[in-house]
Amino acid sequence: MEILIWTVIAALFILSFIGLLFPIIPSVLLIWGAVALYAFLIDGGAVSWWTWVSFAMLTIVLFIADYAASMFFVKKYGSSTYGMTAATVGLIVGTFIIPPFGIFIVPFALVMLTEVAQKKPAKEAAKVAVGTLFGFLASTFAKGLIQALLIALFLADVLLFN
Repeated sequence: MEILIWTVIAALFILSFIGLLFPIIPSVLLIWGAVALYAFLIDGGAVSWWTWVSFAMLTIVLFIADYAASMFFVKKYGSSTYGMTAATVGLIVGTFIIPPFGIFIVPFALVMLTEVAQKKPAKEAAKVAVGTLFGFLASTFAKGLIQALLIALFLADVLLFN
């Protein structure tokens, strides 16, 4: 039974990284779910309070890093509020259109169209669309690093320190 639970835990960890390319998958929640499976079904005492506190703090950092990285590039490249909204909508819609490439193409196109519709020159609108793409990539990279750290903390806690 323990092997089956570890298999599900590993699958949840892998799915969390797939969630980086498919934003509708709640990546960090899958990691929390994997740890909860271990705690409730294998050995609750093996997951230390330090790990739970670290998970909570790193989850907050993950959300802040996601938002900050996206907003840094979006604002740096001069996006409007409508452009930011278009990028968000494009990310969600793009998940379903030509996955996984839709998460790059659709937000880019929507931001470009939105900025042009607001009377920005095409060159400036393209600059904003590229900034949106950089923001998504920076955000995804930051989330991936933090997710890897969460998984490493969990594995170190249950495999090395118990």
